[in-house]
Amino acid sequence: MEYLIQNGELSIKQKLEILTDAAKYDVACTSSGVERKGDGKHMGNCTKAGICHSFSSDGRCISLLKILMTNECIFDCKYCLNRKSNDVPRATFTPEEICTLTMEFYRRNYIEGLFLSSGIIQDPTFTMELLYRTIWLLRNQYHFNGYVHVKAIPGADPELVERMGYLADRMSVNLELPTAEGLRTLAPNKHRKNILTPMRQIQNGIHANKEELILYRKSPVFVSGGQSTQMIIGATPETDYQILNVAENLYQKFELKRVFYSAFVKVNEDKSLPALPGGPPLLREHRLYQADWLLRFYGFKAEELLDEKRPFFNVMLDPKEDWAVRHLECFPVEINRAPYADLLRVPGIGVKSARRILSARRSTKLTFQDLKKLGVVMKRAVYFITCGGRMMYPTKLEEDYIVRNLTDPKERIRFGSDGMSYRQMTLFDDGMFPNGVRQEEVLPAAVGEL
Repeated sequence: MEYLIQNGELSIKQKLEILTDAAKYDVACTSSGVERKGDGKHMGNCTKAGICHSFSSDGRCISLLKILMTNECIFDCKYCLNRKSNDVPRATFTPEEICTLTMEFYRRNYIEGLFLSSGIIQDPTFTMELLYRTIWLLRNQYHFNGYVHVKAIPGADPELVERMGYLADRMSVNLELPTAEGLRTLAPNKHRKNILTPMRQIQNGIHANKEELILYRKSPVFVSGGQSTQMIIGATPETDYQILNVAENLYQKFELKRVFYSAFVKVNEDKSLPALPGGPPLLREHRLYQADWLLRFYGFKAEELLDEKRPFFNVMLDPKEDWAVRHLECFPVEINRAPYADLLRVPGIGVKSARRILSARRSTKLTFQDLKKLGVVMKRAVYFITCGGRMMYPTKLEEDYIVRNLTDPKERIRFGSDGMSYRQMTLFDDGMFPNGVRQEEVLPAAVGEL
């Protein structure tokens, strides 16, 4: 542990500032999916929806203490702020310091868990050993029972990865970039095989542990929250179609809980990196998350959403709307008879509202008024559904017409003619004022009434 003492002149606060800032580009943390109650002997508990429920203004989760063990690194990845060749402030925590910070933050209700990653110091096995010692101390000496998410270091000793699996709630191995070619270009020290090996080990460990728990109920649980990964989007020239296929394969072959997408933020000047004149590709990241949701919960396949002729997502429409307008032969869907799988493919109908429809229509014939109460987003769904064989308004099942209505608020059907309020009125909407009355005459009276 002598390596850790070289930053001794820095205070814990200074280290915290450096190492939390260094960890901000890692987005692979989310709700735990784990439920574990306090047992009276340890501090903290873990609930399925209790982690990462707070978000900063840019959408990043802030309820975990998300830090690096160290931002020292022997690798020189061209996209990384902590690359070896960068002249940035460096710091390293000791395992005891991380445990102390976690416990003190938890006692003050600042956090509900720990997300711990690290740069690579000396070698992957040495780094993984430091992470393991930290979490072992946190669980056994400090008796912390809250949520813990730890990175598995590619290339580390498999025995350390296995031991960590019995201490952490979730583990993740960053894929870094969607393809092996991109990895060779921007991260020549990293190899795809080294990344996929611990993924497979964790998957096999989870399966073996499930069988063990059937025989011995009190056996320790291995990575109870499953594993996840992260890909950087926009640093290399892969298409959305390629990226979505990679994600689909990861879900199918490695049974990941989540794949995270991180829009590339240019923090280094390097000729191998794209210029990004428009800034980070945030809309592209958003579309990938929407499509990822369709893969996981809506029964879609990557090849249905994109193909080699259309390798990128529609900028104007979300992936579900885009699929629907290209497959109008599947619509309209009759709400009172359609199976669950067909309901899920209607824009504006989600998993919850589809289940509510199935439940409600057992006892009554549903109308359009009922659908809004069940949570259906009618401004999108109205073009694709019928109730009792009739559409809500006369609607042309033509791609151009529907796309124009979905993307242009001025062209959109003006809802409310039947007493159903689907549109948020503005204070100065002409439709709010009686004929012959000017807006400036009504405003003082309205303010006075408030």
